[in-house]
Amino acid sequence: MSKHKSGANCSAAGECVSEVQRILRERFCHQRLPDKPMGLESQYKHLLELLRRTAVHGESNSVLIVGPRGGVSFLSVCHVSLLDLQEVKKNVLLVQLSGLLQTDDRIALREITRQLHLENVVGDRVFGSFAENLVFLLEALKKGDKSSSRPVFFILEEFDLFAHHKNQTLLYNLLDVSQSAQTPVTVVGLTCRLDVLELLEKRVKSRFSHRQIHLLSSLSFCQYRDAFRSKLSLPDDFPDSKFSQDWNVSILKLCEDKSVDEILRKHFNSSTDFRSLHLLLLLAVSRVSVSNPTLRAADILEASRMSNADTKANILHGLSILELCLIIAMKHLNDTYEGEPFNFQMVHNEFKKFIQRKSHSIHNFEQPVVLKAFEHLLQLELIRPVDAGVCKVQREYQLMCLMLDQTQVMEALQRYPQCPTDVKQWASSAFG
Repeated sequence: MSKHKSGANCSAAGECVSEVQRILRERFCHQRLPDKPMGLESQYKHLLELLRRTAVHGESNSVLIVGPRGGVSFLSVCHVSLLDLQEVKKNVLLVQLSGLLQTDDRIALREITRQLHLENVVGDRVFGSFAENLVFLLEALKKGDKSSSRPVFFILEEFDLFAHHKNQTLLYNLLDVSQSAQTPVTVVGLTCRLDVLELLEKRVKSRFSHRQIHLLSSLSFCQYRDAFRSKLSLPDDFPDSKFSQDWNVSILKLCEDKSVDEILRKHFNSSTDFRSLHLLLLLAVSRVSVSNPTLRAADILEASRMSNADTKANILHGLSILELCLIIAMKHLNDTYEGEPFNFQMVHNEFKKFIQRKSHSIHNFEQPVVLKAFEHLLQLELIRPVDAGVCKVQREYQLMCLMLDQTQVMEALQRYPQCPTDVKQWASSAFG
């Protein structure tokens, strides 16, 4: 009877753990926009007010949002502001363009037509210019008189890429419309380039409002730690209420742990972007099992170690002693020629010097064997060609540069099992 009972308990615990991992993985992988952007409250209010003026009062505007590339914070300020406007649902039209997708004005215009559902209106009509086509599209949105025109929000992601379009026709016409009184239009550009205005032509720049919103997060560490707690907490409707309660209590204790606090501070100082936090938590949650049904400080520590692992250093640990010697030879050449590129012949000559003068433990390999090791380093991308594909030269004389730093190589040598002493001394003279 007791065996059946323990088996049932294990089964129930296994189901709870699986459900916890499903909920949390979905939370970390399928990121939803937050209700309010954390640390960006003032920028959010500023943009909300601009959009409201267009939606309610028919006032045209243009604004640039400048911030780090990618991440929820970059778009959430814009999207959450739009969703917060009740008028959006019934009156405002939204057009989203990306400089990565709409690579020229013709593609962009076709996408605007599609998003405004005006394919049938345009039909086979031929327009003399881009401006004429855009004006026709905006005219088609009017309900009857000018005062009842439907406001349009144009969201241009990767705004700086649109500046590379021929004559900047799209930007010119959108900003020109946003300055005129014919249709309520707000153009919102999203970019990570601080110098984006320098890319605009004079006629385009003159039509831009020069209004910029910089997404410099004011997120505090306390807010970051609270986000850590809330992202790991289970919802009230979790199937097993006792398991959920115990889990949430363990998360609270985890937040009070000094070692966890140190790891969170390290990640916070590195980046306030929640994507790096999600990666950390995803790795930690994957360590939860039936035998270990709660999250421990050791899981967070191991997850932090894994997320910060240096992939190139890990590759170095698997190299042969010959390949490590070639890397040390490359570092000697970098020091001698002040960072100038090298080729295989130079590396081989440096390696032969070491064999003849200092080494009593390394075998004097034949040149084809050394070349094979050199090519393996190239395949692993630890070295790379300086002018790949530009000119055809013999592979022994193709110029290369080293993609490793001193600490990565020295760490690999320290960890290398039974590394010959003379190789370590040779490395120390190169990296000393």
